[in-house]
Formats: sequence, structure tokens, C-alpha cells
Amino acid sequence: MATVSFKEKIKGIGGDASYEAKARVLREQLEAKIPADLKLPPAILEDPPLDITRIPETCGLLTAQELAITELDATAVCQKIAAGELTAVEAVTAFGKRAAIAHQLTACLMDFFLDEGIKQAQQLDEYFQKEGRVVGPLHGLPISVKGHYPLKGTVGGAGFFVNMETSTEDCDMTSILRSLGAVFYVKTNQPQSLMSLETKSTYGRVLNPHNTNLTPGGSSGGESALVAMKGSCMGLGTDGGGSIRGPSAHCGIYGIRPSSRTTPTHGLLGYQHGMDGIFASTGPMCCSARDMRLFLEAVLGANPALRDPDVLPIPLKVPDLTQKKLRVGIMMHDGVVMPHPPTIRALNLVKAKLEASSEVEVVDYIPYDHDRGYSIIRELYYEDGGATVRRLLEEGGEEMDPLTEWVISPPYVKNHDAAQVWKLRDQRDHFRREYSDHWWSQNVDVVVCPPFQGTASPHDTTKYWGYTAIWNLLDYPGAVFPTGLVADPAVDTYQESPSPMSAADEYNISLYDAAIFKGAPVSLQTVSRRFNDGLVLAAQDVIERILKS
Repeated sequence: MATVSFKEKIKGIGGDASYEAKARVLREQLEAKIPADLKLPPAILEDPPLDITRIPETCGLLTAQELAITELDATAVCQKIAAGELTAVEAVTAFGKRAAIAHQLTACLMDFFLDEGIKQAQQLDEYFQKEGRVVGPLHGLPISVKGHYPLKGTVGGAGFFVNMETSTEDCDMTSILRSLGAVFYVKTNQPQSLMSLETKSTYGRVLNPHNTNLTPGGSSGGESALVAMKGSCMGLGTDGGGSIRGPSAHCGIYGIRPSSRTTPTHGLLGYQHGMDGIFASTGPMCCSARDMRLFLEAVLGANPALRDPDVLPIPLKVPDLTQKKLRVGIMMHDGVVMPHPPTIRALNLVKAKLEASSEVEVVDYIPYDHDRGYSIIRELYYEDGGATVRRLLEEGGEEMDPLTEWVISPPYVKNHDAAQVWKLRDQRDHFRREYSDHWWSQNVDVVVCPPFQGTASPHDTTKYWGYTAIWNLLDYPGAVFPTGLVADPAVDTYQESPSPMSAADEYNISLYDAAIFKGAPVSLQTVSRRFNDGLVLAAQDVIERILKS
């Protein structure tokens, strides 16, 4: 791999002269919001190490107390604030300062407004001092917000330069979180078109903190990088094809894609409004498994269906698995693309650990026609043949990123008339029924599978979404968790020359050079049937505990 300077590596999307001038202003405005006393020395930024996760601890810009606060998960932050052991101001100040440092190393932000966050926190602290109680379950919790969630007074966008805005009001999700006591302080970077499993925009290319030659994933890659850098303990992502699970997996954090329409989406910034072939989900990206449950219990406890008629009023029910033997299917691959050696190592380890446990029953899960399912969802994403994407790029003078061009290109993407749209949805619905019958025939409660065809991939190479997008097509909830393993060139090698299962597999094999992936976190995904979100959380807890025992 050719050596690329850090400045070149982190560079964002280009465009024509008019675009470049306006884009420079946007980047300079963000740069000006980072306080001078939080700017990293030029020597660090000129040539940082590939693994930048330790720089916030060693750069000298954070106090010992701030470092200790940013080591907490969201649940601990809420508990300490409710017990009077930590103030909301202390919490948001610590995470905000660390976020400023993280951004300089990863390009993870698109807006920074710590002063506003401190004002929110002061009001919450005053309430707590006066009333002796919290306003809600997330009282004082700093939450980072992906760019296309409107948050009043902050920069937002829907994946294109031309639709950037300063939002005039909150969307349903941020409004609900605010009412529960959350404190906002940053908005995070997202890719051109929002439809990429990498993250590169006008604001820059987001880098993976564990290895900056690799992607943090997308489209919630700003969130995953920020949480991995501990500049946030709870981030807000969206997932229409893997955009919570992929980035969480790549950066070694936790994330859940809930069943669609169970969490609020009203008011999100987008560019294909009315496109309902696939519904995206909103959900958390965080530091611990218990934080996923904290978020979902708080948000669903606020009855979002009372605001938005599109939200389904389905409560979160987390079963007690001590009363039942969990039946776990292990899916080693999807029959289309074989995962890289680090992921196979993790799957073999989790299978061996689960088989040795008396708590679970393990079976081999056989995937059902994932290639056909992936083809259907690829076609559903752009029923206009990508015309809207091309128009928005042209209007903004913005260059088309190679991965944007890939995602809107034939043979999957083509323009549809009304009858063709109906036919495509009919194919989707038939596939869902066939898959449901297949799932029951396998007799499993949950499936453990790869969240991606390897660890995080090198920049500009992510061209297969099948390990996450298939579950979006089916609308099966899935949670991603770190295994504690990292890619190791000494052990993660092909034992024999691999035989490709498909053209996509041949491409994936060509990407693998064990040395390139050194240090990348290895994660797994737990999936269950639609609306079994609580079972996913409960099963993930059991599986992770056994794996790490």
C-alpha cells in the first residue's frame, strides 16, 4: 500500500470551483468552533500513528477527572448523575473536549456546539439541586447525533452539499431525547448520499481510530469513530443497509438496528421522501451492551407512537433466558462471500465456547438464498435509477464519490415505472415469506453471524453489504458486539488458497492482506425475527458472556 500523508488521507469530497469555495467556508466554520486550547500540536497531526486511540489520554489536553469521566459508559454516567456523584456540566464538558480532540484525528464531526451543551447541562443541574431528582432516565447524558437528525440551531444535511441546512427545529427523536434529559453537543459526519458503508463528505473522510488506513464504516461512521475515541458514550445512528451495525463492528463498539418503525424517524433529513420499499431504523451506538437497552427502554418508554402515526406501538420485552435454553444458529458465511480469516477465527471461537456451555444449544444455520435477497434490496434502494442522486450532485457542483457511483450503477439499479415498482415489492414480499418459512425450519431463536465480510476494510473498497442489508430486507433486528479479538497477521492467514463462491467473493479475497488489517477489532452480529428486539438484547448478553468467559 502506497504511503499517504495524514492530510491527504483525511481529505473530503471535491467539486467545481463554486463548490470548493463554499465547502471551504463550511470547514473553516467548523474549525473555528474548536476552542484554541483544545487544538492538537501540529507535530501530532503531521504524522500520527495508525492507532490513534491513545492520543486523547497522552496529549495533555484533558484533566485526570475528564479522562475518568470519558471512560464511563452511558449507564454509569446516568447512575452517577442521579446519585449526585457527577454533574451534567462535568459530563458534557469532558466528552465535548474529548470529541474536539477526536475530530482533529478522524474528521468525525460536522458541527460542534459544546457551549450550548453546557447551557443545557446547567439547567439540568439546577433542576437536580432544586428538586432532588432527575427529569428523566437520560438526565444529563451527553448524546452525539448523526448529521441527518435535525437538532434546532445546528448544521444538518441529507448526504449532499446542496441540501445542507441549519435546522430550525428538532426531529421527533431528538425532541424525545431532550425531554428525557439528554444533552447535545456535537453532530457527526456522514457520507455522500448516506448510502455508503464508508464515510466521506464535504467535511472530510472519517478514519478508523484503531487503524487509520481502514474505514470506520458508514453511513454512521462519524458516530462510530467518535464513540471509539471516547468522545461520546452514546451516539445516535440510522440503519437502512447496515449503517449502525457496520460502523459499530468496524470500530469495536456496540450498536443495535431495531425493527423498523418501532423507534421514531419522523423529521429526519432525506432526499427520497416517500420511498418506502425499505424503512431505515434509528438506534444507539454505544460503549456497552447495557447501554443499548438503556436507550431503547428510555425512547420506547416515551411512547413515540403517540407523536408519529407511522411508529408501531410495540413495547420492548426482554425475556428472562434463565428459564429457557437458548437455541443459537451459527452462520459461518452467507453462501455468497466468505469472510476474511479474522472473522472466521471469531466465529469458530464463539461456536466452540457456546457448544461447551450448558446454557445454550448450538446448531449450524444454513442461509437461504442471500444472493437473491441482496439483489432485491439493492434494486429497492434506487427505484428511480439513481436519477435523484445525480441531480443533487449536479446542482451542488459536487463530485460523485466512487462508492456513490458503485451503489447507483447497473445491473442492480434501474429506473422503474409504477408497474415495475409493484413487481419489485411483490418480489420482496415473496422473499420475506420464503425466508420466514426457512427460519422456522431451522428451529433457532437467534443467529450469530458476521456483521461484515471481515474487519473494517481499506478506504474506498466497501462494495458488499450482504451481511447487514439482508436483515434490513427481512426487517430482522440485529445487534453488533466486539468479540475482544483483533486482526493478527501472525494467525489470520488463509490455510489454503481460497476458492471464490461468487464475483463478490473473488473481489473480497483480493482485498485480503493480513498486514493491512493489523489491530482491527473483530465483531459479531446477533439477529432474530422481526420485533424480537428484546430477545436480541437478552441473547447477545448471554452469547457475549460465554464468549468472554
